Amino acid sequence: MYYISIKKEDWHRSLEKLLTSHDIFVPVKDEYSLDYEPFRLNQADHIAYNLPKPATPLKNFFLPVRENVTSARDKVRPRIIIGVPNCDIEALGLLDEIYLDEAFADPFYRNRRKSTILISSDCFSVNEHCHCTSYGVKPYTTDHADMVLLSDGDEIFLRVISGKGEELVRQLSSASGVSDPVRLRFADERHRETEALLAERNRGLPDYTTTGEIVRKANDHIWVKYASKCVSCGACTTICPTCSCFLLIDKPDFEKVKQTDACQYPGFQRVAGGEDALFELRHRFRNRYMCKYVWRPQKFKSLACTGCGRCIEACIGKISKNELFMELI
Repeated sequence: MYYISIKKEDWHRSLEKLLTSHDIFVPVKDEYSLDYEPFRLNQADHIAYNLPKPATPLKNFFLPVRENVTSARDKVRPRIIIGVPNCDIEALGLLDEIYLDEAFADPFYRNRRKSTILISSDCFSVNEHCHCTSYGVKPYTTDHADMVLLSDGDEIFLRVISGKGEELVRQLSSASGVSDPVRLRFADERHRETEALLAERNRGLPDYTTTGEIVRKANDHIWVKYASKCVSCGACTTICPTCSCFLLIDKPDFEKVKQTDACQYPGFQRVAGGEDALFELRHRFRNRYMCKYVWRPQKFKSLACTGCGRCIEACIGKISKNELFMELI
């Protein structure tokens, strides 16, 4: 792992040249939100680096909401995704465990992963519901991504992590190595400030393991209470960077369509005979928490919740899972 630097103007011009061979997505902020958009040089002033967090979770680039899995495919075009927060980078670890499993690898997911360069973005501030550090996730990336971007005034610093990152560096003719650690002191300071702010805001919130224990022991009263505000819209699961349930729908001419599903939807577990183990709302509501904090930790090494807080932000019923956990302690 090493650092390079490049002037912001040269960085953006380099990205413009790369558009001939890659699709490039960058985080763009407007008056409503921060989200990924295709890179255009004439909109470079609107790119927002080192801010948390794009509204769209990273998983959407690898698991489309709807796709025909039996139709012929064109060759996947290489792409670069810039500005990914570390909570999403960590979440990708769980998706990799599921979809790159040697026995049941998903070829579509695998091809998208291979053709994608991930440039993470350290968080130099926090949003209201960010709580990554409560689950041991740092607000900055040290591995799993290909590069990490840090913006300081008119200069861009890139932390190179993987072989894919090194290949990209060779295409940045204006970049140079960083040998003076003093130039990077600002990054360490911002990291400490962000971690301290997260620790203060989420004081008392249980860690990932403890959360699993209190969820497993929780009585029915807590699920009835919080489910009373749930409208079964599924926003919490579809916006989550680790949730990836799907339906496989049969179509005429032996076509199959893979479509995102959510455990909060009525009928999620309904079978052909009409039985539905999650018919009652309180049971569906509890199912999501059990899946994230009890069942998935039993099967996978990666976290099923990385503390991004999107589920709280997206909830129509204004349900905060963190308030639920604090009540259970």
